[in-house]
Amino acid sequence: MSTLLTGLGIDRPILAAPMAGGPSTPALVAGTARAGGLGFLAGGYKSAQALAGQIHAVEAEGVPFGVNLFVRNAVPISREEYGRYARVLREEAERYGLELPGDAPRDDDDHWTEKIELLRDHPVPWVSFTFGIPGADVVASLRRAGTTVLQCVTTAEEALEAADAGADALIVQAPAAGGHSATLTPDRPIAPVALPDLVTAVRAATGLPVVATGGIATPEDAAAALRAGADAAMVGTALLRTEESGASAPHKAALADPAFDSTVLTRAFTGRPARALRNHFTDRYSDQAPAGYPALHHLTSGLRKAATAAGDTRLIHLWAGTGYRQARIEPVSRTIERLSGRL
Repeated sequence: MSTLLTGLGIDRPILAAPMAGGPSTPALVAGTARAGGLGFLAGGYKSAQALAGQIHAVEAEGVPFGVNLFVRNAVPISREEYGRYARVLREEAERYGLELPGDAPRDDDDHWTEKIELLRDHPVPWVSFTFGIPGADVVASLRRAGTTVLQCVTTAEEALEAADAGADALIVQAPAAGGHSATLTPDRPIAPVALPDLVTAVRAATGLPVVATGGIATPEDAAAALRAGADAAMVGTALLRTEESGASAPHKAALADPAFDSTVLTRAFTGRPARALRNHFTDRYSDQAPAGYPALHHLTSGLRKAATAAGDTRLIHLWAGTGYRQARIEPVSRTIERLSGRL
């Protein structure tokens, strides 16, 4: 077992990725830990109070865990471009009787200050950051509180920035990952790269411990990541259909539906690149969507929630990595045990 995992009581180097928006429940995190791994609560899109509630729920289980936060890294969008995209989506919204917030782009920092204060005052074993790199003062304060700080990166260049900020370890994400890319430059194209190659490059650049993620769906995928130099493998999409997952019923069903036969990188839902099952929304709007985060996230949020409530998979953001067919209906402990089979 690597020094990164020492002292956490982890028997298997398999981590449950933080999946914002509902999938990463306290039960999923606790179940992963009881299977010998470690899970992350997803702090994104939550208030500090809601996150505190989930932290307390996992702590009551007496297991190690992590928390992930979004770092503000806004992608600016002009009022004109925002308004144009809102008009493009108006027809879809009208079918649900919705009026899109098309007047002006909405910006926010996802309750950043309150969440950092929470984690300083109430330290947890691990904290990871994505979308941006926090200031060195934030990293140092969490480390002083006894927290191991991890930074999500997608290139060796980003890894060097994270090392300069004082990160203890890196979560190296390949573009095969489901959901949002952790890229620090979301307005630029994402270069295709295999996860083992990316792990090797990052380890060579920084020497920091590495958690590999992105497209890990089989025992062979996990073993390949560790052979490339990763200390642990992190999985997300493979857990979406587990019994403890909080993913919506339409999302879980779509992952096994033959009608959804591929994934695509798209910014149509949020203005930031993310991998999802190809559906009507990605086909029709990917080429029309401007870059603009979190403005487009807020613009489409109501429509996506309405579609989810109605089971309308044409319009839902069906986040999924390339190995989505491997997701199974079973306890999360069984998934973790299976993925560890060749480690």
